Amino acid sequence: MTVRLLPSGRRAVLVETGDVLGFQAAVSRLGLDGVEELVPAARTLLVRFDPSVTDAGRLGEVLRHVSPVDSVAAEAGEVVVPVVYDGEDLADVAAETGLSVAALISRHTAGTYVSAFCGFAPGFAYLTGSDPALHVSRRSSPRTRIPAGSVAIAGEYSAVYPSASPGGWRLLGRTDVPVWDVERDPPNLLPPGTRVRFTAVPS
Repeated sequence: MTVRLLPSGRRAVLVETGDVLGFQAAVSRLGLDGVEELVPAARTLLVRFDPSVTDAGRLGEVLRHVSPVDSVAAEAGEVVVPVVYDGEDLADVAAETGLSVAALISRHTAGTYVSAFCGFAPGFAYLTGSDPALHVSRRSSPRTRIPAGSVAIAGEYSAVYPSASPGGWRLLGRTDVPVWDVERDPPNLLPPGTRVRFTAVPS
């Protein structure tokens, strides 16, 4: 797999790759001297290092020859999220995709999702694995407040809002599962690599 390496200050290298989680797993397995942190995003992996131990040149020579492995999702375990499918955008998304509401719910619960990366807010996990039929755009006008626990989709991702916040994702339903809890160790229920399944429950 071809990767592109970009400098990112004195202490990091940004890796562009088509398989971020697999690349992260492979780098983790290598246990490279001086690597302090791996931060995944949608299409990149930030590799932070200690410049007193290694440098971008030496690290880059290794990273160019890394082959992704399929291990992160299996190691992180699986979380089942029960969802009441009564979201404000449920009917509109069904109409846009040409599906009935029941078929839309069936397709959303049929997928096995993986937390690809976290961003936007603490505990906001971008979950890959959506049925391509459910790839819809964000709302043209974001809501000023989306309740915590809202289950939503946008583009190729699904997500559970960890806290009340503004947002433009399409709301399909809600869950009582706290995906972010500062009293829990660790607070994030869905760190990168976690497998997620949604199940429909009655209101």
